[in-house]
Amino acid sequence: MDEIDRKIIAALEQNARASTSELGRRLGLARTTVQSRIERLESTGAILGYTVRIGQGDRRLLRATVLLSYEPQTAPSLLARLNALPEVRAARTTSGRFDMLVEVAAHSTEELDHILDRICSAKGVKSSESLIHLSNKIERG
Repeated sequence: MDEIDRKIIAALEQNARASTSELGRRLGLARTTVQSRIERLESTGAILGYTVRIGQGDRRLLRATVLLSYEPQTAPSLLARLNALPEVRAARTTSGRFDMLVEVAAHSTEELDHILDRICSAKGVKSSESLIHLSNKIERG
């Protein structure tokens, strides 16, 4: 991956819906160059896909991070439970005091409480800590 690839990825992180023509104009490259580089980045796994990021437009959504400690042998069933909850936006393993960071979104404090109960009552969960997001100060792709 070279500097041009990094610039293409950065531009796609800002707007994954930008056309190859638009990206080419912005980066000073031919459309065909951008297209072939994107195809190569996809085929090598540097770009895994494109997604929708939910913005702050829906102010009614409460967002929270749940930090979990769990018994290692229960990870597959815990991940299956998390995957079945549409309110779970992401789950990442971590190092340190907690084993996993789970991002959730809910429409009310009652819904958030219910989601947290479902997550924390999963078999093997030893402890949890929940952090409600108040405002975004910096957010990058």
